Amino acid sequence: MRVIDQILEEIKDVISKVDEEEIKKIMGVFKKEKKIFVDGEGRSGFQAKGFAMRLMHIGYNSYVMGETITPALKKGDIYVAISGSGKTKNTLSNAKAAKDLGLTIVGVTSKKDSPLAEVSDLVLEVPGKTKNDTGVSSIQLLSSLFDQSVHIVLDDLCLLMSRRDNLSDSEAAKNHINVE
Repeated sequence: MRVIDQILEEIKDVISKVDEEEIKKIMGVFKKEKKIFVDGEGRSGFQAKGFAMRLMHIGYNSYVMGETITPALKKGDIYVAISGSGKTKNTLSNAKAAKDLGLTIVGVTSKKDSPLAEVSDLVLEVPGKTKNDTGVSSIQLLSSLFDQSVHIVLDDLCLLMSRRDNLSDSEAAKNHINVE
């Protein structure tokens, strides 16, 4: 079997374990009138930025933590924290601060029993291998399996939200950058 086929099989296996009820619950709190803040470090941060971008395309007010144009977090807004281990210091600290401000915390992690899951109001468990996992096997390096799976699961969430909101691909394209 080719390596790429093994990678795809691993991703398919992880995604098959994601609870669709968790996705539906998260969809239930995502409203266009709320601000959605996303956060993560390293490659989880890349996934967070991609998610924020897609949320913007489908008409949501999304912001990336740590950017200079990120507005103030306010009670009632949503904070999405992505951490494979659920222990990433900055992400966890920011999630706790957001919780103290009255935001709804959505934790995206591979560990349902992690500190991030504990602080979260909703948890989206994506059980892909992370860099320090010994109990999950993967042919891939470090947290690649978690990162790839998170990207696909969050794209799934955005597609489901766009369908719920009756937003077509051509309408989403109107929010895409038009000076490239």
